[in-house]
Amino acid sequence: MKRSIQIFLVFVLLITVFSCGKKTTNQQQAPPPVAVNIDTIKEEAAVYYDEYPATINALNEVEIHAQVSGYITGIYFQDGAHVTKGEKLYSIDQQQYAGAYNQAVANLNVSKANLVKAQKNADRYIELQKNDAIATQTVDNALADLDAAKMEVSAAQANVSSVETNLRYSTIYAPLTGIIGISQVKIGSSVSPGSVVLNTLSSETPLAVDFAVDEKEIPHFVKLQQQGSAASDSVFTIALPDGSIYNQPGKITLLDRAVDPQTGTIRARLVFSNSGGILKPGMTCNVRVKNLNENAILIPSKAITQQMGEYFVFVVGDSNKVIETNIITGMGIGGATVVKEGLKA
Repeated sequence: MKRSIQIFLVFVLLITVFSCGKKTTNQQQAPPPVAVNIDTIKEEAAVYYDEYPATINALNEVEIHAQVSGYITGIYFQDGAHVTKGEKLYSIDQQQYAGAYNQAVANLNVSKANLVKAQKNADRYIELQKNDAIATQTVDNALADLDAAKMEVSAAQANVSSVETNLRYSTIYAPLTGIIGISQVKIGSSVSPGSVVLNTLSSETPLAVDFAVDEKEIPHFVKLQQQGSAASDSVFTIALPDGSIYNQPGKITLLDRAVDPQTGTIRARLVFSNSGGILKPGMTCNVRVKNLNENAILIPSKAITQQMGEYFVFVVGDSNKVIETNIITGMGIGGATVVKEGLKA
């Protein structure tokens, strides 16, 4: 029994020595601390572009509707063509409107003839009344007939104007100069007021580029708007969907009247020349606003980490303790990134 206890003690001792030796070995093999670079944040001059998603819109756009009922009898343009204001676009069957107009004119002429007759009778009876050669009642009746004839002429003239309007509306003219779209009706199609949009006509140049601006940036854009033509021509440019930069600069024309309380943004509008016809209403693009910041905060892009859509850097604080700091980034310039908020020099 005594020998068994001794063997057990020796076995426990060996295990303890082996464990201590293994722990010492693991400590010796621990990897060294990772070397990192520390940069000092400085303010420096930087030229960069802020980008905003935008949509291209026509400054003037009109939907063309039929204002009278009938069948389309003529289409006088090619789809997608350039048309000028007052150019003939569509015609609607005019037979019924022309017939109504001619009848209304004839009725007007009859009313005018009756008015002439009533006027002569009234004048004759008035002269006879001066010599007491006619009854007063006859004169009164003649004057009443004259008034009725005048009213009939007025009513006939109103009817002529009404049917003339319908006749005029049976031919549709371009309300402005621009590009017309693809016709939504063909010759022989039946149309009526409000039934269908015949086509859409929009101005070709200049075009508007609308985008949303955060309410924090309103003072900056108000300043750019006040500068007007004094601002550099290259302040506002747009990147097209294929990534190319449009070769014409734009200018800011307005900020909307109010901030959208749901998004905290306000709509801004730029205007660009479209002499080459490259821009089309409905296109998406990115507005590029040039910034020259004499006191920009630039840090190496590789120092920034992203987590759940937010950006962070590690900042060395007091006692050499590292603190993860949230930042708001701007545009990248080479291997550096502009920091809008979160860091100071």
